[in-house]
Amino acid sequence: MKRIILVILGLLASINGFSQAGLQPAATVNLIRTEPVTVGQLKTEVERMEKASGRPLTQSERLQVLDVIINERLVMQAAERDRVLLTDNELNTQIQQFRGSMAQQLGRQPTDVEFAQAVMAESGLDVPTFRDQLRRQLLVQKYLMAKKGDIINAVKMPTDDEIASEYSVRKTELVRPDTIRFNMIQVPYGSDAAARTKAKNLADSLVREINNDPSKFDEVASRSVAPNSGFQAGDAGYLPRNNEARQVAGQAFMDTAFSLRQGQVSRLIEGHQGFQIVKITENYASKQLELSDIFQLGTRVTVRDYIGQFLLNQRQQAALQKASEELVTELRAGRSFQVFENNIKW
Repeated sequence: MKRIILVILGLLASINGFSQAGLQPAATVNLIRTEPVTVGQLKTEVERMEKASGRPLTQSERLQVLDVIINERLVMQAAERDRVLLTDNELNTQIQQFRGSMAQQLGRQPTDVEFAQAVMAESGLDVPTFRDQLRRQLLVQKYLMAKKGDIINAVKMPTDDEIASEYSVRKTELVRPDTIRFNMIQVPYGSDAAARTKAKNLADSLVREINNDPSKFDEVASRSVAPNSGFQAGDAGYLPRNNEARQVAGQAFMDTAFSLRQGQVSRLIEGHQGFQIVKITENYASKQLELSDIFQLGTRVTVRDYIGQFLLNQRQQAALQKASEELVTELRAGRSFQVFENNIKW
């Protein structure tokens, strides 16, 4: 019994020692108050970056990570000092934009589970941690614009000559592959063999009813909104003939869809998620894009617009980097922070 008690006390002592080490300061930030960056907080960020890079970070790299954390804390304290706030509405608007981008890719609103999975895949964070990180980033951006926005806003639009010069360099990249736009009827497979058989029977009956008739396809598709129709239908958008699209749609779908001309209706296709029937509404042959051509089908954005925006973004990023460096230099002046390098050598 005495030995067991000693072992338990030893374990408690080691746990307490680990906890105390995690609470030690890696740095302190004290622009308006003293705020520690604990070793535990630094370790969490270092481990996340090590997982992403697939290798351990060096001591020099750990210090760089710590520098980023210090800079963020300094800006956040400065924002608090100068009464620059981020509202919940501003944060939620940004998150809704992320969900909107997912909805465009999925063709529907993502579920909460799908959104959480996407956030984890993209950032390695759960949704609450992601929200907290995004809040900090947006506040830093808002304060930067409040203090240095004149640098970023002073960036000028590229001239026509600059756009033409960039186009001449990137011309070989600006090729649109064979592309189709199509409407689709899809009968979901269901969750088991019985449901799949039922779906196949429904799909076969729709194929017989349509009988390759484009107008009949539209009539059948319009019934998808009825309760318990058993199928979905609508405009599926544009599909380029490239490897990325093939990975999403499948080779069988690509072969069938791209064999059809505008107005033609396909045979039954066994897709990744259901039985499918498509009608081609637009065909576009592969094309070397000129400056006046539409860059993204379904929009009014031309190649000239795309390159102009690319160059503008590039210049704004350079201006943003300059503004960030100026702001951080100002905030790091004096005794606004302290680093404890001995505590980082774990």
